[in-house]
Amino acid sequence: MPTALFMALQFIREGRTQSGLISAAVGMGVAVIVFLSALISGLQEDLLAKTLGTQAHVTLRRPEEQPRPLWASVGSATTLTRTEQTAQRQRGITGWQQTIASIDRADGVEAVSPIVSGAAFVLRGSVSKSVNLIGVQPERYASVIDVPSRLLQGRMVQGGTEAAIGVTLAEDLGLELGSKLRVQAAGGRAELLTVVGVFDMGNKDVNRRWVLTPLRAGQTLLDQVGAVSQIDIRIPDPFAANTVAVMLAGRTGLETESWMQTNAQLLTALRSQSSSSTMIQVFVILSVTIGIASVLVVSVVQKRRQIGILRAMGSSRAEIAKIFVLQGALLGILGSVIGVGLGAGMATVFTRAALDPQGQPLIPMSLDAELMLTASLVAIATGLVAAALPALRAARLDPADAIRHE
Repeated sequence: MPTALFMALQFIREGRTQSGLISAAVGMGVAVIVFLSALISGLQEDLLAKTLGTQAHVTLRRPEEQPRPLWASVGSATTLTRTEQTAQRQRGITGWQQTIASIDRADGVEAVSPIVSGAAFVLRGSVSKSVNLIGVQPERYASVIDVPSRLLQGRMVQGGTEAAIGVTLAEDLGLELGSKLRVQAAGGRAELLTVVGVFDMGNKDVNRRWVLTPLRAGQTLLDQVGAVSQIDIRIPDPFAANTVAVMLAGRTGLETESWMQTNAQLLTALRSQSSSSTMIQVFVILSVTIGIASVLVVSVVQKRRQIGILRAMGSSRAEIAKIFVLQGALLGILGSVIGVGLGAGMATVFTRAALDPQGQPLIPMSLDAELMLTASLVAIATGLVAAALPALRAARLDPADAIRHE
């Protein structure tokens, strides 16, 4: 065993009380980092999953009509008096098959789904409900919005005049699998649909308003035969949505919108959470650093005679400094082991203690090996940094003065 490591272990054993207290302090710091990071990450992942569970990462639409300029003649001159916003007609994307083929070849695109959507009413006896009618190609749509995994009953629509509806709408109208549902869109177009699936998307408004039908049926009801309202896109990295949206706008000439633009306030809240978590962790690390440094400074004072004897026996200043650096690293390693175990245990207990009526965690925790490894490395690095000043102080001791020290 190297002399520096042997002496570092010896100093730790001689000061068991100090070493135990500082290891406990490091452990508590690491536990706070692990627990807080798992909590914030879990909250963010849960919020993102709920947000992106019902919307595409990027949406392409036909550009809106521009305001119309109104001119007036004043004497011999013609001047612009004002602009008038025209009524926005429902305009679909024609030639969407070619557009989808182009998007499929674009880098950073995982799935593409054409949809036609619009307002409609569903009629059941004397009850009428306003809904959002969505015509989809089942396989493509499921690759963007995972409806099949959210089905409580039945299956996804396949063709003809089938419909999949939200669980709240089914309860409001007393519908079940096989029930007939009359849908009436603008312009008086109506169709009798058969309920083949009931889903729960985890969003009350979606569960109350969404009615999914095959694309052709939706096009007929919404008077969009041969066209689609929008093209939904899913990408591997949701946080690259703005970049992909800009790229696709230039590629297709369509108006694009990313989920990050739609949910700007949510992103601001997530960034605030991350910043708060980072600040807390910084202060925890500073506290641990000061604690380790204080203990090692006291250790240098207590071990002056041993340091002086080692210097007199030929140990170099670098070897003396290495003893205290290793001591700091060992305290960091011991504290990280304690902290990772404590933090993971706290997160597990918290997850199991806070449950909703269905027995699911109210606040899911995101614990993974990367988080624990990062927290451990932070603890070890903190120990090394904290040991730097005491190590330099020990290395500068004069052997004669150190040996005479009482």
